[in-house]
Amino acid sequence: MALVGTATSSTPAAARTRLWSAPLVALWRGIVRDLSYRPELHYMRGPGPAWRAKHGIPERR
Repeated sequence: MALVGTATSSTPAAARTRLWSAPLVALWRGIVRDLSYRPELHYMRGPGPAWRAKHGIPERR
């Protein structure tokens, strides 16, 4: 029993869908990538010179 009226990848409707869906998918992936938490951007290596000056600790060399 064959299905009548199903869209395959060779139909004009499928081609039109690919034309607008690919940029939409790329946009969505870009938004998700930009909004996701990336810990390497927030990594701190420890107290800096301002913290040491405030707490009276001599600066390391």
